Amino acid sequence: MIIRWTYAFADRPAERLPEARAFWTAVTGTHASEPRGEQGEFMTLLPPQAAGTDACVKLQGVTEGDGGAHLDLCTEDVRKLTGTARELGAEPVADHGDWAVLRSPAGQLFCAVPWHGESVRPPVVAGSRLDQVCLDIPPSAYAAESAFWAGLTGWQRLTGSRPEFEVLKPPAGLPVRILLQRLDAERPASAHLDLACADIATVRARHEKHGAVPLSSGPHWTVMRDPAGGIYCLTGRDPHTGGLPDATERTTVA
Repeated sequence: MIIRWTYAFADRPAERLPEARAFWTAVTGTHASEPRGEQGEFMTLLPPQAAGTDACVKLQGVTEGDGGAHLDLCTEDVRKLTGTARELGAEPVADHGDWAVLRSPAGQLFCAVPWHGESVRPPVVAGSRLDQVCLDIPPSAYAAESAFWAGLTGWQRLTGSRPEFEVLKPPAGLPVRILLQRLDAERPASAHLDLACADIATVRARHEKHGAVPLSSGPHWTVMRDPAGGIYCLTGRDPHTGGLPDATERTTVA
């Protein structure tokens, strides 16, 4: 297995990073690490030490655009992972020596980073778990992009609850799934975070208490905006397994 751990990044405008930090630590039951990076742009959301678990969510302050989300893929061999990604169609963006930034065929940024032995995902907090990065893909790029992520991860590929969704389900123990969403209209690829919620209404009320605003709702999801302006979703999935209660995800033939 090339990918040994995953981090979901909430990317937010640098000037609003304090708001993002306050909100995301509150709703995930974590505390933020000391800032890292040349501009103090990186923070890790750390579970309580007593939980005996490893982090899987980070924040990044960005200086261009409104932010969004991206994945860090942790591996014992960064060069091997970046080489595989490039063979599958990714483009290199920045080489930092022991880690690298790449761009998927549809234009989504992601990082290949060293694995530091993380192995135990954080617990469910107040009926929810941040466990999914949704890649929002324009129709013209969907086939190539979904094939890229399936090939890069080697994860189980499942059809979703609606025709526009596919899920890449990681091996047991890895903390973050990938949801592939085919958009209705052409626009640049982007990404957002999803939380699995035992009860969306209860989790939504808790998030609103910490400053989030609901924007719209679907059959089993609610779109929210956090206090730093980032869009994310509360989804009606089992926070322990990540699956839908009615088990509508099923294996698809690649």
